[in-house]
Amino acid sequence: ETVAEPPLYKVLLLNDDYTTMEFVVEVLIYVFHKTIEEATRIMLNVHQNGVGVCGIYSYEIAETKVNTVDALAKENGFPLKCTMERE
Repeated sequence: ETVAEPPLYKVLLLNDDYTTMEFVVEVLIYVFHKTIEEATRIMLNVHQNGVGVCGIYSYEIAETKVNTVDALAKENGFPLKCTMERE
């Protein structure tokens, strides 16, 4: 009998017209532990495609990261949206 792996969740950032590119890069470095290069690439993806994948995590970790991004965005007055969806 095989044990099913727990489902993984993609954490996504959604583009908006107000959040600065710098802030998105900072969030990616701070919350998702990306390098400046990776963060810049993901930020440009969000900017150009309207959405970008920040990483793939277990449910609990994904949820924590979404909540952290939401809190940081609020504190900084940005409408940045972060969501998660099942892989």
